[in-house]
Amino acid sequence: MAGILVVAEQLDGALRDISPELVGAAVSVKDQIGGPLQVLVIGADPQALAAGVNLEGVDEILTVEMPSDHFDPLIYEEAIVAAGGQGKPSVVLVGHTASGMAYGAAVAARLGSGFASDVFILGHDGDELIATRSAYGNKVEMEMGFTGKGVVVLTLRGATFIAPETPGSATISPLVVDISAVEGVSTHLEYQEAPPSDIDITKADFILSVGRGIQDKDNLPRFEALADKVGATFGCSRPIVDSGWLPKPHQVGQSGKVASNCQLYFALGISGAVQHLFGMKHVDTIIAVNTDPEAPIFNVATYGTTVDLFELTDALERHFN
Repeated sequence: MAGILVVAEQLDGALRDISPELVGAAVSVKDQIGGPLQVLVIGADPQALAAGVNLEGVDEILTVEMPSDHFDPLIYEEAIVAAGGQGKPSVVLVGHTASGMAYGAAVAARLGSGFASDVFILGHDGDELIATRSAYGNKVEMEMGFTGKGVVVLTLRGATFIAPETPGSATISPLVVDISAVEGVSTHLEYQEAPPSDIDITKADFILSVGRGIQDKDNLPRFEALADKVGATFGCSRPIVDSGWLPKPHQVGQSGKVASNCQLYFALGISGAVQHLFGMKHVDTIIAVNTDPEAPIFNVATYGTTVDLFELTDALERHFN
């Protein structure tokens, strides 16, 4: 039993960025694990998606044709178990996304495998795979081994592993999966695109974000104007979106967007919940402003201050006017 199985992710017939990133993660440990690197592609036209994961290091692409591109966790679970039974990989890599989290643990349970979620480092200690994830509110990094487990299922963070740039020469093999006996499969009605937005948190190099510390929705225009003056993209934490103060595209965090290209992140009145810190994990420089000296965001901030954010905003407005 050896090798790696990567589960590609697509949305409405388009391959998602996490898919080639998963391939990159697999390639980084392929030599230590041994065996072939397979990629499983599921969809209405999996052949069309195969090119996006036919990258250097991939040995075989397994295609599973389904009546629709509609995502159903039960179908993915069945297909992965079937692929695992055929190739018997020792590692299965899934994206730590809304889709991946919907079936990852279920696959691990059916395979009787080891399991870890939100993994951001893969390594090896002798013959044992080591997966690193955060713990205790992102305060520590936890290294996990899987002694005695012949199979390990891992969900990996997006925008973390580097995708191979060189095309591969993998063989493409159809895999027939019988879903007729799977109970509870949903029926797809339609796919609705998210409302268009004029900002893209993932591509911004300078972000000014606000949290509950701004106190009132009426204060938003002031901070949005400040972001515009300093040349920053205007972002926010989840409570701001949940309150209906700003639309979803502005949200930085695990359920929002990852600031994967950001060089400077200015956090005003943000406590630093683990979900928000997930969206800041790639930022080079973080400046945090929070009156609570125990706020978790100070654990990751490059620079921090407990001054009143409104007083600081007054000073910045005077400086940039």
